[in-house]
Amino acid sequence: MARTRTYTWTDPQELDKVGRGMAGLEFTRHLMLAGEAGRMPIASTVGFGLAEVEYGRVVFVGELGEYLYNPIGIVHGGAAATLLDSAAGSAVHTTLPAGTGYTTLDLSLHYLRPITADTGPVRATGTIINRGRRTALAYAELHDSADRLLAHATSSCMLFPADA
Repeated sequence: MARTRTYTWTDPQELDKVGRGMAGLEFTRHLMLAGEAGRMPIASTVGFGLAEVEYGRVVFVGELGEYLYNPIGIVHGGAAATLLDSAAGSAVHTTLPAGTGYTTLDLSLHYLRPITADTGPVRATGTIINRGRRTALAYAELHDSADRLLAHATSSCMLFPADA
């Protein structure tokens, strides 16, 4: 029996316009306070949102449902990777001054437990490890509601002028 899922997202060009003049921490807090109105497209697609933001640390929460399943009945590893990449990258972003952008250079993941729709809510916490002038390193963990570690990752990010 076919299932459907409908969702909406915020125009990424509008989000970019808002964020251009803000430091990363200010912009990330703006997104959290904006709620649905400021949701980045990937968060709407996968189904997660910002729950906590501070300098060098962010927390995303969401539920990874069956719409993210692979053919063997568990959530595709790419969904967990997306959450971990978003958490690590956003932790880096909170440390950046206005006018500085970032992108993932490398993402190394370790999966520890299968995730299914029965797993329930998950929490991805990203923390900055080190930030230089051109690169940054962050760590992220994905936990279930019983605080069991489902997966973890390290990410290196390239830093660049936002208009590059």
